[in-house]
Amino acid sequence: MKTTGRHLPVWSVGILISVVSLVLVWGQWEVSKLWPPLAAVMVILFTRNALAGLLTGGFVGAFLLMGGNPLAATGSVVNDHLWPSLQSSWKIGAILFTLILGGFAAILEAGGGFNRMMHKAVGSGQETNRRLESAAAGLGLLCFFDGLANSMVVGRVSRDLADQHGVARVKLAYIVDSTSSAVACLAFISTWIAFQLSMIGDAFALAGRTVNPYAIFLQSLPYNFYCWFTLVMLFVAIWYRFHPGPMAGLVAEAENHPPGDTSENEETSNGPVVSSLLPLGALMAAFFVGFVALGSPRPIWPLGKEKIVAAFGSDAGPTVLVTASVLAAFIALIMFPSQNGAKWKPALKAFLRGVRTMMAPIFILLAAWILGSVISALGTAAMISNLVTGSDSLPLLPVLVFLTGALISFSTGTSWGTMGILFPLAVPAAAALGGSDGFLTIIVAAVFSGAVFGDHCSPFSDTTIVSSISCGVTPHDHVRTQIPYALITAVVAIGFGFLPAGFGVSGWISLVLGAGSLVLLGLFFKNRRLD
Repeated sequence: MKTTGRHLPVWSVGILISVVSLVLVWGQWEVSKLWPPLAAVMVILFTRNALAGLLTGGFVGAFLLMGGNPLAATGSVVNDHLWPSLQSSWKIGAILFTLILGGFAAILEAGGGFNRMMHKAVGSGQETNRRLESAAAGLGLLCFFDGLANSMVVGRVSRDLADQHGVARVKLAYIVDSTSSAVACLAFISTWIAFQLSMIGDAFALAGRTVNPYAIFLQSLPYNFYCWFTLVMLFVAIWYRFHPGPMAGLVAEAENHPPGDTSENEETSNGPVVSSLLPLGALMAAFFVGFVALGSPRPIWPLGKEKIVAAFGSDAGPTVLVTASVLAAFIALIMFPSQNGAKWKPALKAFLRGVRTMMAPIFILLAAWILGSVISALGTAAMISNLVTGSDSLPLLPVLVFLTGALISFSTGTSWGTMGILFPLAVPAAAALGGSDGFLTIIVAAVFSGAVFGDHCSPFSDTTIVSSISCGVTPHDHVRTQIPYALITAVVAIGFGFLPAGFGVSGWISLVLGAGSLVLLGLFFKNRRLD
């Protein structure tokens, strides 16, 4: 019999949700509006399956709306809550872009250019361990286009080099994980962005406000404190050898072993660096040129700041995202190095493999749309805003949203699932409490940060697990050495970020102060054992 992660039979969770749903239909209580997202969290928590949880929440909501008729609820899920979402050009573009960019990432990984790049960056001589850690972090930043692909590529390329240069594999896993989800969440073109824009658009629509999702995303970047501070903490850990908790002993053990033969694996079948860098450059160039050409007010020239801002705030997003990803994937196919005399077959095979890896996220995206639509029909967000009494609670909302997202994402291990649950609740609730569009961008960033917290350090997160496996460590060792970093970063994100932001402090000021505090922390504890 299949059991859940909490050692309860799956069917028992299903029975519990069914019974509660029937009771709520019978009682017609106001609290029933909270049940769909709670049911979604419960299923994700006990099954570790974001798709199952979001679909459960969507069906439960439709069940309540249809007066307890399961057949009518099933039809309503498709006809009333899924099909209307597929009429949006943004959402169709999101699906196509995510699939194509998944294939693009797989081509770059299979081409081997990143492998050659790492060997050149490490070199030889003194402090090769620090150079390797910096090179791994740099490669993680370069692989901004997908969090999971980032974890696989950087871990695989760096693991043997880490052993040769005295770098603890748990330290490498921390580097890999810190430059995966955090970078993908901040990148304005990645496999995440289509999902993020979709969630933003739906959430603001639920709040009764018409906005351009891309413009809101860009405005939210200075307030995505946890993601930015995760990157700052990473470089503090590398350059100041800041190793809190159990990381200190494991790093010391690895550094005390003499380096291995650094000539090993240097002559492996690595592809040319240009086979990876040129497609990445083409992706970025096509992205910018596409927005300027299709979204700028006419006449395009002279091109100034106002026209560039207007271009990114235009409706050209779906067309630009898909076109840029197609062009970049085509160039990656052309640049793919021959392997054992074959070129097109392994390249196309890698592309299709990458597309397949994105099918599960696409289904999660569809399920999130369903849950958001159901929550809107029930009026859940309005009820939550009524529970938060008084206007004085509005400044504290960014902190509360971040903490809620962090708790959900850590408990469930799904960043996308957390976004799918929180966005249709937090943004409309903040709007109902009188939050301006500028304040709502802070809420958007708080959702992103809270979702990434769990994706970064939850033992159930696919990114956490892939990072540990690709670096050759157990998920348990990876989590216990990474959590001290994550907790410190979360505290700084709250104290220097979301709390001041709620009271109107500029996000740029908070970023400077928070980053400075982390650097000072690294300087104070430089080279000290903190275990």
